[in-house]
Amino acid sequence: MSELANILLVDDNPKYLKDALPFYGYNVETAADGVQALKILDKNKFDLILLDIMMPNMNGWETLKAIRKKQETKYTPVIMITAVNEEQKVISGLKTGADDYIIKPFILPNLLARMEAVLRRAKWSAQAVKNSSLPFKTEKKPAPLTAREKEVLALAAKGENNKAIADKLCLMEVTVKSHMNSIFKKLNVTNRTQAVLVAMNSNLTE
Repeated sequence: MSELANILLVDDNPKYLKDALPFYGYNVETAADGVQALKILDKNKFDLILLDIMMPNMNGWETLKAIRKKQETKYTPVIMITAVNEEQKVISGLKTGADDYIIKPFILPNLLARMEAVLRRAKWSAQAVKNSSLPFKTEKKPAPLTAREKEVLALAAKGENNKAIADKLCLMEVTVKSHMNSIFKKLNVTNRTQAVLVAMNSNLTE
């Protein structure tokens, strides 16, 4: 990464990554469980959260749900770290709002590559919003979105393309495209950036 990224590592056994990641240019703060992580997130902003699943007090799934409910961390990238390759749980986590996941044991270059990819997507999304004509407003009141359209739009807000959204929501890519077209019509916009801006200004994905 060309710029230092601030990472919150939520893990009850963080020593390996806490020691290793700074060598690759990351600032790392740790939390031993979800409860502590949420307290830290109330006071600090992070570029990425590495979230272990098996933890005391509050596990990774519960923590992820809490993170996505908070306006300040709603769009903060999260990579889940799991010791078990349980496909259904992984899919559930992606639907809840995880940006990626990695299975233990993993090799560090694999995790680093995933971190860089997630941070890059987040940067692209932020740049797209910055480069657009802010503030973007529509004259008409947006029509209500369906639950599925909200899921699609929330992932689009993170910079995901149609294929990635389809994979995470277990849909066909053409179905995602259909949802996006419906979203454009309901929000009275013509492109993804405008749709994301309307969603962020109106909290439409909550």
